Formats: sequence, structure tokens, C-alpha cells
Amino acid sequence: MIERRVSLSLPHRVFFTEGVFDPGQTLLRDVLCPAEAGSGRVRRVLVVAEEAVLAGQPGLEAAMRDWFASQDGLLVLADLHLFPGGEPCKNDWSLVERLWAAINEAGIDRHSYVIALGGGALLDLVGFAAATAHRGIRLVRMPSTTLSQGDGGVGVKNGVNHFGKKNWVGTFAVPFAVINDFRFLESLSAAARGEGVIEAIKVALIRDGAFFREMESEAVGLARLEPAILHRVIERSAELHVQHICTGGDPFEFGSARPLDFGHWVAHKLEQLSAFRISHGRAVAIGMAVDLQYACLAGVLPEEDRDRILALIERVGFTLWAEELVLLGPTGKLAVLRGLEEFREHLGGELCITLVTALGEAREVHEMDAALVQQSIEWLQARAVAPVLT
Repeated sequence: MIERRVSLSLPHRVFFTEGVFDPGQTLLRDVLCPAEAGSGRVRRVLVVAEEAVLAGQPGLEAAMRDWFASQDGLLVLADLHLFPGGEPCKNDWSLVERLWAAINEAGIDRHSYVIALGGGALLDLVGFAAATAHRGIRLVRMPSTTLSQGDGGVGVKNGVNHFGKKNWVGTFAVPFAVINDFRFLESLSAAARGEGVIEAIKVALIRDGAFFREMESEAVGLARLEPAILHRVIERSAELHVQHICTGGDPFEFGSARPLDFGHWVAHKLEQLSAFRISHGRAVAIGMAVDLQYACLAGVLPEEDRDRILALIERVGFTLWAEELVLLGPTGKLAVLRGLEEFREHLGGELCITLVTALGEAREVHEMDAALVQQSIEWLQARAVAPVLT
């Protein structure tokens, strides 16, 4: 037998800016054409942008083309493709093949770049295509939503849905760079801009109690989506997510622990049960609420902490109930409980669920009591209707 250790050291870089394609803005050029790589080498770039982002920001497409045209030939815009976004794009395998064809036709190789500009679903789709073309093409993510700028877009996972399950086909690949341009958020609706706040609360609950308390103190401004406060929350959320990925010891999830998926076993199933009518952010808020009440019933989280957390989630604009929670499956059991088994399958057979035990602290459990889950859902249902009855 021959055995050796394979060690990789990959930089994971997230930049924050405004107006990345403004005339004279050099961030993207500095990232893609570093001086130490040698001058004069032409880099070809394929850009895949979400249709809704360009539609919501008139002039952005022209600005992108003008910016690349001003780069003295060092960066060549090989092609620009517009793709649909949102979760449905991850259900369409033909879009993966369309991306592969675009990469091939544009002559994109492993010294070229693919830029993905859009929300989390589009980044997942393009990231999967880039990671599998030529065994891996350099990917630059430009997240356009608060969810993707503070969470999914700064991660190392790519994927598309298959067999009716989220991200069943996918890859782990560290992006060449992530560029968070806050200006991309300006075309979002207020509801969409608020979505990323829930992932910030999530990561604060399991990693940084001080950050949770900071959001509590800024709850009014956060609910109003005041830019300075929102940008600060996105930056800290991104920092905590990257910190966990790079220092948690398991960036490609070979083990079973996935603390950053707190609340997500319910969330992923709710999205499916609602045919993705329930947004990811709202589903995560509800999933967290279920797990927080479960932690209380299991005796690991004080009720006062639960109430404090739920109050902040509601103050920043999330509701904590969906009728899909009480849908019954073919066996007569709650359909959402199937989410536990799907999580177990996704984790390689060993269930690992994160439960919050205090602000900024969490523990992992490997089994969930179905009766306690049902009681948690019933508690949330009663809590949701109580104001109507009083």
C-alpha cells in the first residue's frame, strides 16, 4: 500500500465594494490580473448574469461591456449570457448543458474566468457548471442578494436539484474570488433585501453572541433596511461564514456536522412542500423557530433565550408559521418530518442537527424525537393564532 496526504492551501477571498463596473474602478482587474502573475497575458472572461438583476438596473449591461472594453486587452469579455434565476433554475438540467456549451463555444479554459452575477440559485447553477467544465474553471461570484452576499455566495458549495431534492447533484469548489457589490442590492424589493438578515441571525446564534446582541440593538434600523446597518450585518455574516468554512476543519463536509445548516432541515422541506412559494429566508426563519422550541422542550435552551430570539426574528420582518408545517404525508405523519430523513441521506447516513443552547452557543444531536418535533410545531401554530383569539 502507498499512502500519502494530499494537502491544499487555497485562498478564500471576499471583497466588498460599490460600483464594481464604474469607469476607473480597478478592483476586478486587480483580482483577475494580479501583477505577480505577469503582465501582458490576456484573460478571457465569460459572464453569466441573472436576467432580473440586469432588468432591475438599467444601464448595468452597457456599463459591464464598456468596463471590459477599457481594459487594454488584458481582460477580454468573451461573452455575456443572461439566465433565469430563482430556485426553478436549479431544477432545469438543460441550463447546465447550456452553460457547458457557452463555456466551450467561448473558448474558456482553466486560465480563463467565469463570472456569475446573481442570486444564490444562479450562483449554485453556474458554480456547478464551472466546477465540472475542464475539471474546474476559475469562478468569480458576484452575489446580488443579501442572502447570497452574507451566506451562500461566500461558501464553497455548488449544486442543482435532482430527484425532487435540493442540491442532490453538486460540487465543493473554493471560488477564485467573491465580490460583494452593495449596489447590486438596490434593485431588490424590501422583502428580498431583508432575506439575508435571517442567515446573519442564524450564524450569530451559533457563533457570536455579541453579534446577535448588536443586531438586537439595531433592530429598528435593520427592519427599515438602513444601508449602513444592513451592510455591516452582511459583512459580519460573511466573515463568520467564511471563518467557519476555513477553520472548522471540514470545509467539504466529509463528516456529518453542518452547524451552518441550523434550521435548514425544516427549511429545505418547507420549500419543497410549498413548490418554492415560501422563500428560502422565510423558510429558514420558520425552521429555526421549530428547532428553537425543540431545544426548549429537550431542556437545552432556556425559554427566555428562545423568546428573545423569536422576538428579534419577528422584529426584522419574518413570520414564524406556514400551513405546510402541518401537511400530512402518505403515511399520515407530518410531511415535514421527511426532511429529517433527507438530511440524514445527504449527510451520509448519520443525522447531525445543530441546536442552539445559548446566544452564540450550540450543540449537535444525532437523533430528533418526532413527538417533540410535532409538539414544537403545535406550539408554533398556537403562538401564530393566539393574537387573533385575544
